[in-house]
Amino acid sequence: MSEKYNGWANYATWRINLEFGLSDGHYRGYNAQQLREMVEESLERECGNETTLSYALVFIDDVDWYEIAQNLKEEETA
Repeated sequence: MSEKYNGWANYATWRINLEFGLSDGHYRGYNAQQLREMVEESLERECGNETTLSYALVFIDDVDWYEIAQNLKEEETA
């Protein structure tokens, strides 16, 4: 189990949320699966080779997608 990081479930969740701007409002209404698919598709487009993509996909396995989706939902109702 990872320790919390900057108020998020772990470093991976915080970092992906930050780097992909998931809290900026553009992704309101997305569920956890849709968020993950969007990030995976972006990584597949942007990673320069299979090794880099492989490492990136392993990193996002640690992301708490449900926490990000819940945060978006709470912002929506605030």
